[in-house]
Amino acid sequence: MRDETKVVHAGRHPEEFEGAVNPPVYHVSTVLSPDLADWEQKKKDYAADRPGMYYGRHGTPTLNALQEAIATLEGGYRTLLFPSGLAACAGAILTCAKAGDHILISDSAYGPTRRVGTRFLKRFGITAEFYDPLIGGGIQALLRPNTSVIVVEAPGSLTFEMQDIPAIAEAAHRRGAMVVMDNTWATPLYFKPFEHGVDLSVQAATKYIVGHSDAMVGAVTATKEAWPKLRETHIDLGQTAGPDDVYLAQRGLRTMATRLRQHWESALALAEWVSRQPEVERVLYPALGTDPGHAVWKRDFLGASGLFGVVLKSVSHDAFAALIDGLELYGIGASWGGFESLVMPFDPREVRGATRWPDTGPCFRIHAGLESLDDLLADMDAGFKRLRAVT
Repeated sequence: MRDETKVVHAGRHPEEFEGAVNPPVYHVSTVLSPDLADWEQKKKDYAADRPGMYYGRHGTPTLNALQEAIATLEGGYRTLLFPSGLAACAGAILTCAKAGDHILISDSAYGPTRRVGTRFLKRFGITAEFYDPLIGGGIQALLRPNTSVIVVEAPGSLTFEMQDIPAIAEAAHRRGAMVVMDNTWATPLYFKPFEHGVDLSVQAATKYIVGHSDAMVGAVTATKEAWPKLRETHIDLGQTAGPDDVYLAQRGLRTMATRLRQHWESALALAEWVSRQPEVERVLYPALGTDPGHAVWKRDFLGASGLFGVVLKSVSHDAFAALIDGLELYGIGASWGGFESLVMPFDPREVRGATRWPDTGPCFRIHAGLESLDDLLADMDAGFKRLRAVT
């Protein structure tokens, strides 16, 4: 069964809900038992990790349906949901790390994930070190006897470096460390983390799985070996996702394959057009043949999403503002993955630790939405004309 079919059918069991196409929303905290025997059986089933409702925080048919679908698509053993992508990233790292450990985080990782390493985990005696995302198998030189986890993200957040995940995973596993990957950019459709050595895969389902910018959900999928510790961490942290957000995520999931094809097609066309503008230093998009990470992307990935970065040559702030402020179809926003196009200015120099960002010109990120490509190109063309007028 191909992914386009799985994305429609995985996790759905209409026969359990009187034929309802989507599992209904369960708003529940307390789950009543009719007698002592049933109560004791519920406790036993929960302790043994068997299906069933024991308490709302520990799973409902609404949550179970989405968890089953994501695990099927990513190719992992099982999935657990979190209230946001960041909560999922933190939960995955905490699954692997303990007091006194050393962890390695890609220097191109999502900014809030960096803060988990440098601020939150530091309070518990865990040391976070950042590494060059292009290090590949050379990461073995940074591994210590107490290194417990390597955090990878491909392509990198904001700067879109491609990481050699199989080489990093091989080095990690030789030394007994685990690999946590943020797989949000590619989604479970365009990168299969467990075929490349990942132990825990994170999805900010807020992005492409929800697909409509109206709900927040995170997900962590684990191998069979990593599952018990992930479940334990999830329980101990009291993490869960709201039933209405989960319902919106499972509804969005069903159209993700169709949406992603247009996101990819539009982003590639936009990236190629933007790269030809004389004011552009470079475009950061692994699906472009000119991108330094293109060969790794082509080797390991099955597609590309709608998110990429643009580095301009040195221009004034007023000229940059003229480009951004007049855009009609691109909102200025921090998220991505929805149906609408977005831009977001950023400065990589603010979030680098192990590597130096070489460019001095302003940068901005583009998320290509589902609007007409011709309209998106025309709006961006008008933006560059405004920039030139100010320059």
